[in-house]
Amino acid sequence: MTDRLTVTPLPFDPAFEQVPDDEAETISGLIQAMRDIAETTFADGGHAIRSVHAKSHGLLQGEIEVLPDLPPQLAQGAFAKPGKMPVVMRYSTNPGDILDDKVSTPRGLAIKLIGVEGERLPNADDQVTQDFVMVNAPAFMAPTPKDFLKSVKLIAKTTDRAPRAKQALSAALRGAESLVEKAGGESATLKGMGGHPTTNLLGETYYSVVPLLYGRYFAKLSVVPVSPELTALTDQNVDLKDKPNGLREAINDHFAQNGGTWELRVQLATDIEKMPIEDASVVWPEDASPYVTVARIEVQPQSAWSEARAAVVDDQMSFSPWHGLAAHRPLGGVMRSRKPAYEMSSEFRARHNGCPMHEPKTLDRLPS
Repeated sequence: MTDRLTVTPLPFDPAFEQVPDDEAETISGLIQAMRDIAETTFADGGHAIRSVHAKSHGLLQGEIEVLPDLPPQLAQGAFAKPGKMPVVMRYSTNPGDILDDKVSTPRGLAIKLIGVEGERLPNADDQVTQDFVMVNAPAFMAPTPKDFLKSVKLIAKTTDRAPRAKQALSAALRGAESLVEKAGGESATLKGMGGHPTTNLLGETYYSVVPLLYGRYFAKLSVVPVSPELTALTDQNVDLKDKPNGLREAINDHFAQNGGTWELRVQLATDIEKMPIEDASVVWPEDASPYVTVARIEVQPQSAWSEARAAVVDDQMSFSPWHGLAAHRPLGGVMRSRKPAYEMSSEFRARHNGCPMHEPKTLDRLPS
């Protein structure tokens, strides 16, 4: 990371995106797999939840400040003008069913900026929000939509099945991942299957993993904890013994006494070969283009999770990369394929829970 722009970004060219002939078939399969997950969990619990990242661990409201004096290449889209606006942050983990936290999977962070001006993406004309959806890895687990579909089908087959066996498997996978990391490596496969370390979500760095337009350029984004009270939680294990919601409790405990500060950073693409759009599994090299800070998020002490807060954020809000500006259109096959699945999940929740999804124009105080 650097505090200033040291590279010449590559302008986006529509030719960088290449749509395979069978992408529509892949999208259809992905929608069906996501619907299978949603229908299974609804039949079990009588409440419609997200097809992925169903379990929230922290629901925060705060303020994001776009920094002044950004160079023109960085002063794009939602970050075109300095100033402050409200933000909602939702911490979650991957599965589409609500599991004991001992089933330890990769983590997610979705953020919603409220009061963003500019030309909107299709079907977002009446909105003023900009969503960014992130996970705690610098690249996506699957290179292509077909590979992503395979993993979602596996999740659909195992949704709501053998929760105790999943806990045992997760413990074994965490042990294997620990051995890999002691040898200086890391396995996205082991982590994705349930072997993620049981660390505090607040100490993690989160990435958009796939590229998006950044005005006339294209980029990846990250959200990084920077205040001492958050960086102290990096790699800190959470005690989950007899605590099925231990991750949520840890976040609640933190924000009962402390606030937090994060930086939102941008990695502009400089080389289409090293920084491809259609292979989502490639980690863009930071020596070719470092992440640069464009905004800062501040959150004050608050109730970080409650049933009342979840009823507003989990049930009535949808976090989607297509809620936003044309200047930040998601790019690549993985994102093209996920768009209809996101829409299906939101429609399913709205229809079965009896309340429409809500894109706030302003942000009132969330319930405690």
